[in-house]
Amino acid sequence: MSAATFSTGIKADARIPLRAHVRHTGALVRRNLLWIRQDPESMFDAILFPVIFTLLFVYVFGGSIGQSLGGGREQYVQYIVPGLMAMMGMNLAQSVGTGFNQDFNSGVMDRFRSLPIGRGSVLFAKISVELLRMLIATTILMVVGVLVGFDIENWPGLFAAVGLSAVFGSALMWVFLTLGVVMRNAQSVQAMGFLVLMPLQFGSSIFAPPGTMPGWLRRFTEYNPLSTLADAARGLMTHGPVAHGLWMTLAWSAGITAVMAPVAIHKFRTKT
Repeated sequence: MSAATFSTGIKADARIPLRAHVRHTGALVRRNLLWIRQDPESMFDAILFPVIFTLLFVYVFGGSIGQSLGGGREQYVQYIVPGLMAMMGMNLAQSVGTGFNQDFNSGVMDRFRSLPIGRGSVLFAKISVELLRMLIATTILMVVGVLVGFDIENWPGLFAAVGLSAVFGSALMWVFLTLGVVMRNAQSVQAMGFLVLMPLQFGSSIFAPPGTMPGWLRRFTEYNPLSTLADAARGLMTHGPVAHGLWMTLAWSAGITAVMAPVAIHKFRTKT
């Protein structure tokens, strides 16, 4: 696609009114949902991830880490389930980038960019569908968590924690949408995501309390967005402390979105 065509597309995009953007986004959301219906295997990660990881961490690590929390496996269930909510949003956000990259390599995105639709609508539709997948995965996580002994002490707090996870997950999706545009293939997106997210994931309070970590790592976990999200979710769901984790997570979400959303839209518009 030529530079002149892209320039024309960008100018046309700027002239599209907000109502048309919303309509285009709705049509693309429907298209993505129909694609999932035709390819149900694409839902396996959202369905199986919360089941496998909940059972794995509760029954493999629950006894030993639960003792460090002053209890046993039951105590660890209360700790790990909100943490897995944060981890789940991160992993599903990563899948956005790989799917976006595959759409580029298959030529689907070239077709979208040749149409008189808002360029941002394509990205917002992707995020909307992934948020729906995240809500499905969160529902499964909570069902499995309750079955293994998780006690929901604060139902309004549960819904607030789900909303907070969705806000942070949508912010991370902008990062992976950008990677999906700039990387050559889906394997590169996965590799880059692994290198970035693995230290954040295990250098956090998701799986274990940071009290026994070295001092430098404890300081890192205090400002790690996955730690702040997990801690805020625990506080919201169990009447624990919330303020620090909540505001830090919202600040991270706003900052990531403010920086990466314009970058993702720009890269999408100008990719050749």
